[in-house]
Amino acid sequence: MGFIDRIETTISSKINKLLNRIEDPRETLDYSYEKQLELLQDVKRGVTEVTTSKKRLQLQRAKLTQDIEKLEGQAKEAMAANREDLARQALERKAAIVQQVSGIDAQIIDLEAQEQKLIATEKKLSTQVEIFRTKKESVKAEYSAAEAQVKVNESMTGISKEMADIGSAIDRAQNKTDEMKARAEAIDELVDAGTLEDLTGDKKDDIDRELAKISNKNSVDAELERLKNEMKKN
Repeated sequence: MGFIDRIETTISSKINKLLNRIEDPRETLDYSYEKQLELLQDVKRGVTEVTTSKKRLQLQRAKLTQDIEKLEGQAKEAMAANREDLARQALERKAAIVQQVSGIDAQIIDLEAQEQKLIATEKKLSTQVEIFRTKKESVKAEYSAAEAQVKVNESMTGISKEMADIGSAIDRAQNKTDEMKARAEAIDELVDAGTLEDLTGDKKDDIDRELAKISNKNSVDAELERLKNEMKKN
């Protein structure tokens, strides 16, 4: 396959894929069904036209048959009147009409054959069209159901993605919250240990803190001494 052929194949493939995305099979099925109905109507019109032509010939034949009977009567009357010449003339006309009727009979037989063939075709086509209509509706229903399911699945996929994004955001927020809590606790410990200066409270230097510790120790010693004296009294 040459370079040009490969390009044509690639382009055709892309066009087919595009058409598959654009084409709605339900519309295609409905269009096919309409075309079959049109064909069926053509066959029915054909049956009507052939039947009409046959009826017209049959009426023409019936009139010619009446003419034959009339000419037969005229020939008999002419012979009774000793007018052989008139009888011959009537019989000659009768013979021409009989030949014409013979041709009409052949046409009627041919039309009857066409009529029966078209009627059989109409019945067969009507059955096929009805079968196609039933199948068409079934396929359309299946396609609609599948299409709905695809839309639902796509929606669920979108929701799942959104929920996943929300979950990730919550996890990130929780991690930042935990990190901030840890930092706050660490700062509190550093402030309590005196490593960091608490700018929000009273400012104390190292001597003040040491004096505070001594005061706390004296207070604790005094409490212990009180408890000892109470236990001795008991």
